[in-house]
Amino acid sequence: MTKTEKSIREKLEFLYRKKEAQKTYAGVNDLLAKYKKSIPKKSFDFTEKDVVLITYGDSFLKPEENPLKTLGDFLNTRLRSLVTIVHILPFFPYSSDDGFSVIDYKEVNPDLGDWEDVERLGNKFFLMFDAVVNHISAKSKEFQGFLKGGQKYKEFFISVTKETDISRVFRPRALPLTTRFDTGHGPVDLWTTFSTDQIDLNFSNPDVFLFVLDVLLFYAMHGASMIRLDAIAFLWKESGTTSLHLPQTHTVIKLYRQILEIAAPYIKIITETNVPHKENISYFGNGNDEAHMVYNFALPPLSVDALLTGDAGTLTGWARSLELPGQNTYFYNFTASHDGIGLLPAHNILAMDRIQGLIDKTEESGGRVSYKSNADGTKTAYELNISLFDLLSDSGNERGLEVSIKRFTASQAIALSLIGVPALYYHSIIGSRNYNEGVEKTGSNRTINREKVYIENVINELEMDGSTRKLVFQRLASMIRARRDLRAFHPRGKQNVLSLRPEIFCLERSSPEGDETVLSLINVSGKRVAVSLDHTGKRDVLSGRIFSGEISLAPYEVLWLK
Repeated sequence: MTKTEKSIREKLEFLYRKKEAQKTYAGVNDLLAKYKKSIPKKSFDFTEKDVVLITYGDSFLKPEENPLKTLGDFLNTRLRSLVTIVHILPFFPYSSDDGFSVIDYKEVNPDLGDWEDVERLGNKFFLMFDAVVNHISAKSKEFQGFLKGGQKYKEFFISVTKETDISRVFRPRALPLTTRFDTGHGPVDLWTTFSTDQIDLNFSNPDVFLFVLDVLLFYAMHGASMIRLDAIAFLWKESGTTSLHLPQTHTVIKLYRQILEIAAPYIKIITETNVPHKENISYFGNGNDEAHMVYNFALPPLSVDALLTGDAGTLTGWARSLELPGQNTYFYNFTASHDGIGLLPAHNILAMDRIQGLIDKTEESGGRVSYKSNADGTKTAYELNISLFDLLSDSGNERGLEVSIKRFTASQAIALSLIGVPALYYHSIIGSRNYNEGVEKTGSNRTINREKVYIENVINELEMDGSTRKLVFQRLASMIRARRDLRAFHPRGKQNVLSLRPEIFCLERSSPEGDETVLSLINVSGKRVAVSLDHTGKRDVLSGRIFSGEISLAPYEVLWLK
């Protein structure tokens, strides 16, 4: 028995009884044999050239055309020199939550296209797939089989009885934890963390573990280079606990990584855990055994706070604390996504009055605030639902649009400068605004930042002089192209965070080999700020200017000095 085989068996025995673990191990080997010849052989690793685009399969629409084809055409014609990795948010048949209530993990939603469309995208870009495996749609065949009393799915879901202590369970929603269903076994209360349509899977059943492993290997076969484990912190449930970050959850992730390393060693696992920073980075494990990458969830609220207050002090202090536990671990640096801006990751970092300032600015700018329930019956602001551009807008200034664009560009520069791999949401790269009409239609706060746009309208605006979309796109494109040629921004390079002035966020980035250094200076304030540095002969790669004497940064200006 090899060291890896022994390790897998030991982890399975930790999760399941010894007899069940042996049976599960046999099931693992059966799945590896099933997919072994079908998974492509390729290499994939991160470099300074990598930028991720976060998008839905139908973010861009064109009449009478598969949205996945429309997306591919837009990527090839407008973004080919800017992004290398495409995160296609769940593109499977679904029943709610814009794709995150999956009916069938192995089918492409026919409204978007088919597997050929997905694989065509994979011919030119590396792809990230979502594994939405904490829960499954109430309309899935698995749950429908459970409702009908089918023996195969009897233990697929989590029953909650009077004996189950759920008093400490962490709640990410202001909704009941359980939902009652009439089944072939009689009425049953089931664990539904996120909604009555999203039924939590029971990972204490080894058949569920194998069911999900089959899905992950299937995604590898269809071209995934990265797999995002959605809402993974909630995976394992235990009576009397918070059912958050349990040791069993970490063990499941470690097992999936080990097994994928056998079948598709190039695949990178990224965990999505919208929780305080210390808990979030625990999913790196020891740096070699769990997630390759974690979302830098504290970055969105901290960068917005810096730009709205003109004070980068808290952002600087947090950035100085960032440490990677291993050479093959990475931060996923994003400022906006399909979800709102989470506030929990900012707790214990931002002062409460600064968090309240973010809430106030969101509401003033036409956004919404979502809340979660606490164990004591109170509610806490959980996330800000608003387009990032509108949150950073400066409508009170006579030069409001220009100031807003500069401030927004600076927010993206923070993510592009910080150690890790930058990811841009599709609405960020095209400068979208609040989609309030959508919220009115769906009743969901998150719709405000999930508008599906007609590609013809977008292209017209991208070519229209003076339009917000064109100005935002041009500035971000210029910055990304410059970044691609700077080895100092390699995600495995070095980072030194400097404290110069409260208004300046400053990073010194160096290449892994140490032969190139770039000093990133970002003025987060609306005033001109001067800094004194030893910068003789340094050139700003963004503007081409060569500096001598004192460096003076205009409001929201970004300098990359080489």
